[in-house]
Amino acid sequence: MPPRVGLDDIAVHIPALYLPMETFAELRNQDFGKLSKGLGLLGMSVPDVHQDPATMAAMAVAELIDRNRLDPRAIGRLYLGTESALDGAKPTATYILQMLTMRYAPTHGADCFSRCDVVDLTFACIGAVDALHNTLDWVAQDPERIGVVAFADNAKYERGSPGEYTQGAGGGAMLVTHSPRLLSISPSVGVSTRPVHDFFKPRRELSTRTLLQDVLQAAEAEGAQLPPELLDRLLARLKAQEHPLVQDDVLSLHKDTPLFDGPLSNRCYREAVKLAFGHFREQAIASGRFDPERDPVLTEQWARIVLHLPYAFQGKRMFPDLYHHDRQDLPEYAALNAELGPAPQPEAFEQVQEYERASEDYRRRLSKTSAYRQFVNQRIERGQRASSLVGNQYTGSLFLALMSTLECDFHEGNEMVGERIGLCAYGSGAKSKVFEGTVEAGWRDIVARFKLFEGLEKRQALDGVQYEALHRRAQLSSIRSPRQEFVLERVGSGADEGQRFYGWAP
Repeated sequence: MPPRVGLDDIAVHIPALYLPMETFAELRNQDFGKLSKGLGLLGMSVPDVHQDPATMAAMAVAELIDRNRLDPRAIGRLYLGTESALDGAKPTATYILQMLTMRYAPTHGADCFSRCDVVDLTFACIGAVDALHNTLDWVAQDPERIGVVAFADNAKYERGSPGEYTQGAGGGAMLVTHSPRLLSISPSVGVSTRPVHDFFKPRRELSTRTLLQDVLQAAEAEGAQLPPELLDRLLARLKAQEHPLVQDDVLSLHKDTPLFDGPLSNRCYREAVKLAFGHFREQAIASGRFDPERDPVLTEQWARIVLHLPYAFQGKRMFPDLYHHDRQDLPEYAALNAELGPAPQPEAFEQVQEYERASEDYRRRLSKTSAYRQFVNQRIERGQRASSLVGNQYTGSLFLALMSTLECDFHEGNEMVGERIGLCAYGSGAKSKVFEGTVEAGWRDIVARFKLFEGLEKRQALDGVQYEALHRRAQLSSIRSPRQEFVLERVGSGADEGQRFYGWAP
């Protein structure tokens, strides 16, 4: 038998500020009913001035260490999944380690993390899942090993873009051990990878001449009288002064906000998860874990299904494809097939757009059947609740949904020991992983300490003016004074250009 490894504990750190979706709807002249009832959006977490992905992840890791009374010297690795990296070469995980060392050096020595292996893993929203599987394999090799998988992101979109209402932010950490108290994870992983451009953050380039020309044209539009040769003179002067922006003819830019195609990303998500599920199913049959002759519906064996949620209702809106795929050949599914008609097949359509429209109509009708609604309410709905209040977590989305699910089951008094949970992850670009966990005997003691929803109730609501200032980075001081948390004190300039300096707010 392979060693039993998995999640011993999970912690999250969500910003103390949030924008109510009613406020956002008023600000952007949107239909709040569509956002709330159609997409499941009630609020979005927004980082304060002193917060960034590193501080949010460091707070979550510190919570894991403190409540489990861990010796930092026993943590052999800290792997971070993020798509909000703070540097192009230096891992954000090293900043997390810097803050943790600052916190624990007085009690455990200045070198308490010096033997901890750290790295960032980036594959859009699935990077933390990659970090988890890597760490599970590493922990499995030695029962004395302890690993921490962190995740942290600021899911930020351009103001006024169709992705803005899905924004969110937060960090988290998972303790990976042998004989976990919370969730053991099967070594079988279904994978589907296909290179697409549904969502990405390119390194953009802009001609320095064009940039200065735009500035001068704006000045002329305001009435300034400028000589025609001024542009060349300015470029020559700035280059002579070795100005950092004009050393090259092209200025390289990076933005935290993505380029994305929403409909394409939805299609990629559905197809990737379906293919990864098929791969997982093949492994489950080969290992003897799943017998399709005895119990042909694999998704019925999962008491709960946890999905990547770019917005709260994305999972249940995507899952009809997989629901149908897992049941289409069964005799008991024939009645539903008769009610809905046969599912569209791509070869029956001349245009891809026609097939997509027919497929969307089929998914919509399937999602309204009583059988599917009962399936969602029993297996998926609990994971949506935290996402509705927080927004997109990017790499942490899947694990926030897991915490949401387990905390809801805890408060409902459901007995979950031995139950299987299916986890369906997705990252744009594009990759999906489908894997499975089993709830362990100590789950109630661990989940009782989450207090996820209790923490969300204590947040401070932003108004539209405050949100706009934070989004534009025009807000220079924190809206809510930091207390008992790591803070970003400054970003260096001059001799220490780009270096990030952190501290602890007592």
